[in-house]
Amino acid sequence: MSLSQILGSALSGLNAAQAGLRSASNNIANVNTPGYARERVPLQTGVTAGQVTGVRAQEAVRVADRFLEATVYRRAGEWGQAEAVANTLDRLQALLGAPGDSGGLPARLDAIGAAAVAMTGGAASEPTVRGFVGSVQQALSSLQTLDSDVAGLRVDAEREFSYTVDTINTLLQRIDRLNDAVARQAAGGRAANGATDQRMSAVEELSGLIKVEVREGADGRLTIDTAGGVTLLDRRLRLLDYPPSDGSVQPIYPAVRVRFAEADGSLGADTGERLDTPAVGGRLGGLMELRDRRLPAFAEEIGSLFGGLAESLNAVSNAGTTVPAPNSLEGAQTGFAASDRLGFTGRAVVAALQPDGTLAGKVTLDFAALGPGATIQDAVNAINAGLGGLATASFTGGKLSIVGNGGLGVAVAQDPASPSDRAGLGFGQAFGLNDLVSGGRTFGPAGFTAADPHGVATGTSAQFVLRGPDGRVLAQATVNPVAGGTFGDIVADLNAGPLAAFGTASLDARGRLAFTPVASLPTASLGVVTDTSDRYGTGRSLTSLLLPSGMETGLGGAEVRPDMAASAKRLPLARLDIAAAVGTRAVGTGDSRGANAFVDQLRAAVDLGRGRISGMESFASFVLGQAGLDASGAKDRVADMEARKADAVNRRDSYSGVNIDEELASLVTLQNSYSAAARVMTTATQMYDTLIGMVR
Repeated sequence: MSLSQILGSALSGLNAAQAGLRSASNNIANVNTPGYARERVPLQTGVTAGQVTGVRAQEAVRVADRFLEATVYRRAGEWGQAEAVANTLDRLQALLGAPGDSGGLPARLDAIGAAAVAMTGGAASEPTVRGFVGSVQQALSSLQTLDSDVAGLRVDAEREFSYTVDTINTLLQRIDRLNDAVARQAAGGRAANGATDQRMSAVEELSGLIKVEVREGADGRLTIDTAGGVTLLDRRLRLLDYPPSDGSVQPIYPAVRVRFAEADGSLGADTGERLDTPAVGGRLGGLMELRDRRLPAFAEEIGSLFGGLAESLNAVSNAGTTVPAPNSLEGAQTGFAASDRLGFTGRAVVAALQPDGTLAGKVTLDFAALGPGATIQDAVNAINAGLGGLATASFTGGKLSIVGNGGLGVAVAQDPASPSDRAGLGFGQAFGLNDLVSGGRTFGPAGFTAADPHGVATGTSAQFVLRGPDGRVLAQATVNPVAGGTFGDIVADLNAGPLAAFGTASLDARGRLAFTPVASLPTASLGVVTDTSDRYGTGRSLTSLLLPSGMETGLGGAEVRPDMAASAKRLPLARLDIAAAVGTRAVGTGDSRGANAFVDQLRAAVDLGRGRISGMESFASFVLGQAGLDASGAKDRVADMEARKADAVNRRDSYSGVNIDEELASLVTLQNSYSAAARVMTTATQMYDTLIGMVR
């Protein structure tokens, strides 16, 4: 081997050692840099004309495993979704209060039953009656506050959803720029480790916001798809298009559209792809799940809880009276017309009473005798005819009123042997004549049948939305009632539209709109987007009558009737003796049988719709207990997902991260290699000098 070959080999060794030292020093300097993958300098034997000419140091390469990185991305998406859900459900659980918290909703509901029990066992005293009325008002206030808080959580989720979309777009633009940098450097034969590390960190952050699948091309570019196969980045960037949140609760939110990005970063043409299901994963999927499924479902349960509570309390209140009986009973807004089918079975009694409870006159409304074709006006006429001027009944603008004449009081009672019934409500309750829980409208099913006229003028509409078990919108349908049509026509229109592909709409036994999904769809919920209808000018919309636990529960305006809240004497705890003869006492002072009725009714089962029949206490325990279980389960899931993500990160970093001991050992080895190559050069130089000296 010639001296020049020896010098060349030694020089290549020096260069290789220097490259290795630079790489090791860079690794040590970035030991605490998140997402940094250590570098390694590949060495190759130099061969020229079949002879070894030293060593060649190539460009430093990242020590990374794409499969371990893909695992980190996948688990980051799972963790992001679980974390978003867990945080909000934890806030919801805090709003409900601890089981022993006296100010929480569970305690407020329990207090109603306890206060009802306190009124029993004799004549109800004024303090116990006030305690009961106050407990009802506090429970209503707690339900209203909770309903408002849940709406606030939905608004927060929507705002964060909009912000998350903006963050995803920012990360996609950054990754696209880094893609270009990596591809340019790779095309020039240069290492792009810095840009690649930055890109990996950006992709990891992106995967926590939306679940992605990542592939690396031959040119070093990354292709990013969602878990559902929607392409976000290849050689052309796409961005997500979603309108900014307006801070309001909406029955249906727009889907996230995917658009091509223009050169200046603005939104371009629509790709036709949509992100409209929580399956997108990541924080975006978790927020969508909360906004579209979990929080609306809980709000509906609160609405059902309120509806059942109001129906139970009003059932007892409307079956009783006070002593003395009130001079007038003013009904709530029913949405009925005087020409509507009466639709009651059984019997009810309307009585006119002296201030001391003596019966001045009464009329028994035998609805079977009135006949199946009887109208509400027929019942009004029967009351007026039967009382003979002692009291006057009228029905105007959807409201029934009965007013005593000549200082007489009026009372309505159920016949114990055959109580009146329309869709599970008694005569007084169906018209809201003596409600404890009021709000300008009746609470409970209206009891319409398919043959009843819908009473809506042409030109109005109601838009329905059908959601699947994951909260995703399956279909939307708009009904445009035609004057003179029936409720059956509305149901037929729904079944003739887009909803028919997913199931069948119908009216249940209580006149509520129900939806039965097809066998392949486990559950589906029917909701309302908008409704401009007004039945007979009463102000009641079709959906408020057909879906009493849907969009318009009436919870927002509900309260204890002001006169009952102002005076304990206005709570109707007495019971009318329907067997009493005219001129005898029909209502006794000190009668508090209604207190026992409140206790019994609060424990009785109530039909809450969708196949749910339960007592108020047990249903409240179920709703609030399920919320606690969901929050606990979400907390456990996020802990599990966080551990899985941390494990994936540890495995990736164990393979590609910097180990100080290894790098220091490598430095020692490289320094020795550098010293050996320098020694060879020194020796070769000395030999060269000796040869020159010999020639001289």
